[in-house]
Amino acid sequence: MIMQILAFMWSGVFSLYIVDSLYVFGITAIAHALLIAAIVVYGLFIIFGTKWVFEFMMARNMKENVAIYYNRKILHMFCGGLIGAMAPSILSEPIYALYIGVVFTIITYIPYYTGHLLYWVQTNDNKNDVNFCFMAGVSVYIIWELLGDPYLAIMPLLFMAFGDGVTGIARNIKFGYRTKNPIGNVFMAIVCIPMGYYLGDLSTPALPIWGVIAAIVATFVERYEFGPIDDNVLITVSATIVLFIGNEVGPLTG
Repeated sequence: MIMQILAFMWSGVFSLYIVDSLYVFGITAIAHALLIAAIVVYGLFIIFGTKWVFEFMMARNMKENVAIYYNRKILHMFCGGLIGAMAPSILSEPIYALYIGVVFTIITYIPYYTGHLLYWVQTNDNKNDVNFCFMAGVSVYIIWELLGDPYLAIMPLLFMAFGDGVTGIARNIKFGYRTKNPIGNVFMAIVCIPMGYYLGDLSTPALPIWGVIAAIVATFVERYEFGPIDDNVLITVSATIVLFIGNEVGPLTG
């Protein structure tokens, strides 16, 4: 089973690698449209591929809500996370990140609007997947456009994708249902703090300490939700604010 899942995920990574390789030959408007289309196809592959994962988990008597929650975190990491991580290499302009985010927002919203849910990843009482896609595109676009740095731009998205993804998996393993227990935040900090330092160090100017601060703030706010303002919104907005402050103040020594 483990090898099958790894093979499934690796095939998606390989698809993105091919797209990344095509970038070497130059990007035109048409090529960018094809690139976005390829990314959307990859995303759909992951979305519908998790249907098989859901059926596998259900066949082993896992609770439906638990299986759906695991699938959502798979999408966080292997759809939003991998696409976001490759954005500085495969996208030449921040506007394309916004386009991709909008496309996936529409894709995830349509099932709720029509009443035909993607039952293996969606539930009527939790539409946070729509917020995830929207905030991913908006946060990358705003930071990249205003600060001019793609590595800072993807930081809040990766906190949301990998940090919150690991958080949900840890809580699901321990409790078997959606909860905001602090144990998840411990795992999120373990993932996000080194990630923030690394991405901050790649930025110009290098802002590794601000990356760490952004990670800590994002980890803290993940526990909270205020109606439609869910953890996806809070993580990206709070981390974005910290990065803007850091860009204004400048590098910190530590």
